[in-house]
Amino acid sequence: METRIFKTKELSEKTLAAAKKQAELFLAQKKRKPTLAVVLVGDDPASHIYVGKKTETCKANGLDALDFHLTPADGFARLEELVNKLNKRDDVDGILVQSPLPKDWDEEKIQALIHPSKDVDGFHPENVGALSLNTIKVLETGLPSCTPAGVMEILKEGGITLRGKHAVVIGRSNIVGKPMAQMLLSGDATVTICHSKTTDLEATCRRADVLVAAIGKARFVTKAFVKPGAAVIDVGINREMRDGKAKVVGDVDQESVTGVASFLTPVPNGVGPMTIAILIRNTVRAAFNRSA
Repeated sequence: METRIFKTKELSEKTLAAAKKQAELFLAQKKRKPTLAVVLVGDDPASHIYVGKKTETCKANGLDALDFHLTPADGFARLEELVNKLNKRDDVDGILVQSPLPKDWDEEKIQALIHPSKDVDGFHPENVGALSLNTIKVLETGLPSCTPAGVMEILKEGGITLRGKHAVVIGRSNIVGKPMAQMLLSGDATVTICHSKTTDLEATCRRADVLVAAIGKARFVTKAFVKPGAAVIDVGINREMRDGKAKVVGDVDQESVTGVASFLTPVPNGVGPMTIAILIRNTVRAAFNRSA
């Protein structure tokens, strides 16, 4: 079977172009650009790269970006103080606190501290509840969790029908697994969530017409997990050392599933660019929603 490898460069560019158009409209109406505040704690190299990419993408698409860098020595209370100040700033539309935070810092408390109207990650309990109550509305006009919302755009662009299909999500995190399941349900799929305690994981996954891998284990999903003709979405971002060099790989063993799956998102150049594109879209939405 031929496997369609779906790279998201064109789709992410299309999503960003639409967001840029809206950002320009906001500037014309409100005389300022939609603005995202990004907070980074510590010196994690990967986080620095992600923050730099987000800032660069904001500025390239008609948004302003404000970067704030704290050290672990500043303490958790300093982070709380900063988030509270950003909540009160009228010129800040979105707030993103980059994960991971230092060990023993309460990440859920910070997610709940960010005002729901500025929660462009979609992690605040109010936004999580809104997604549960009316998933389609949040996807269309609200602040959905960026990565699963990006997956939904990929499925739509790729012509993958969800209605009546069996979708399996490997992973039950609040960031990807749970919101992904709700979004797939909103597309009229029958959804199964699998995790580390699932009995006979391979057999469950082999029943999936759409398989979303978000388990955080490098090249974990092989052809033994994949129903012939299934669409496979790889959400994983893992770093492996090969020949003395670090390489980014997904949760799916691309070589193994090629020829079995009909549709596959690669890593890199798959879900990742869409996560950032949805973040930009969410920031512009937040700007309009706050000014309505």
